[in-house]
Amino acid sequence: MNYQSTRNHALTAVSTAAVLRGIASDGGLFILKDFSSLNFDWRAALEKDTLGMAEQILSALLPDYPNMGELVRRAYTGKFETEDLTPVVPVGDRYVLELFRGPTSAFKDVALSMLPQLITAARAGEGVEDEIVILTATSGDTGKAALEGFHDVEGTRIIVFFPENGVSSVQKAQMVTQAGKNVCVCGINGNFDDAQTGVKNTFAAVEAGDLLAGKGARLSSANSINIGRLAPQVVYYFKAYADLVKWGKCKVGDPVDFVVPTGNFGDILAGYFAKYMGLPVGRLVCASNANDVLTDFIHTGVYDRNRPFYKTVSPSMDILVSSNLERLLFLMSGCNDAVVAELMAKLKTEGVYRVDDAMVAKLQEEFWGGCCDDAATKETIGKVWKEHGYLCDTHTAVAWNVADQYLKDTDSKNPVVVLSTASAYKFPVAVLSALDVEAKGDEFAIMEQLHEITGVPVPKNLSGLQEKEVLHRDVIEKDEILDYVLRKISQPEWN
Repeated sequence: MNYQSTRNHALTAVSTAAVLRGIASDGGLFILKDFSSLNFDWRAALEKDTLGMAEQILSALLPDYPNMGELVRRAYTGKFETEDLTPVVPVGDRYVLELFRGPTSAFKDVALSMLPQLITAARAGEGVEDEIVILTATSGDTGKAALEGFHDVEGTRIIVFFPENGVSSVQKAQMVTQAGKNVCVCGINGNFDDAQTGVKNTFAAVEAGDLLAGKGARLSSANSINIGRLAPQVVYYFKAYADLVKWGKCKVGDPVDFVVPTGNFGDILAGYFAKYMGLPVGRLVCASNANDVLTDFIHTGVYDRNRPFYKTVSPSMDILVSSNLERLLFLMSGCNDAVVAELMAKLKTEGVYRVDDAMVAKLQEEFWGGCCDDAATKETIGKVWKEHGYLCDTHTAVAWNVADQYLKDTDSKNPVVVLSTASAYKFPVAVLSALDVEAKGDEFAIMEQLHEITGVPVPKNLSGLQEKEVLHRDVIEKDEILDYVLRKISQPEWN
């Protein structure tokens, strides 16, 4: 069972090779053409514990790994606050899927605890002797989770690029204090889209010019453009559904709606993969902040990145170019790689594309989109705390607000699961102000202030963060990413 590029069906790879490469040589994303070929027993998956469920799902999606169970155990054992990794919590009339109980307090931990295991196993399985250099662009959370997963992993090095002025102080501190002999963190003068574009262009330039020939290194990615990053995220949709069944909130086969705060479209696409694998997913609700390019696309079929870019209190969604949408376009076009290649070319040259009416109809049947600005985000944080005693971060608040919109606009009677993607303590200034409390001091003092007011524990990985030594101070222009990568790779030691 081969993966193929979304832009050229002739470019194929077995799952280990697809994970190792990260992105296809034409810039397309690796994807399965036929999910039905998996022959996946989704009902059996619901009966397993979390690690068993992960093993079954990942073995189906990535079948060329002979020891998936061992990789899963290495990835997760002892690293999360709870044995089930991603607990579901009833809040009011809906359910919150807490994805922030991992080592960096963000949902990216679920996938980025697993990806280093997949990369190293693929390197061995494919007989690759070159060092694997991971390039990652981050809007805040991916960077730290990737650094945590890959630091000091033999045979790998990792370079993380982030918008210098586009992440919270807590997120930045998590990254620039990261220790490890194989890690590098660099700010760019630009936004996340600039970082993501620079990383993609670096892959393309290295591929086209064979720029790493003889250097004993090859590139891969820890962003969700890598199928090895995306596949583990499918697991928590099954886990959430299994919990609702166990609690008697739905019967096996009943649909469940999921509301997902997303900018790059990876987290919600994992839910769509789960649906393809048989899970009874009802509607997938795409929640955006003021950067509402995805909301407009779902409602109109027009994707237009030619619009103002807003820096918001939910910075991980401050994105106008949603890379993983490409995989959805592939599936909804009937797996037509030529159509996807044309749309991606238009996005690159014109910044806009339009899908046909048939695709719009399919899109709106499966998805619903809404957006929420900063004022509404803060109002929602205060409301959820006051009414339910539940403290949510800014991104989760966007999802909760959009869930309100969705339930008002539709007649859905399905259980609703809101994906909570980060700890509130990663964005303490915005969260505290949403509780109508005057903030005092820097972000780290405000974290303690938030704890004193709410009693919600500060995650261990964030406590004392301000006292750690800053180890990474590089800042470059957005058009210098390729040169920076080549220069760093040529250096035998980083720390």
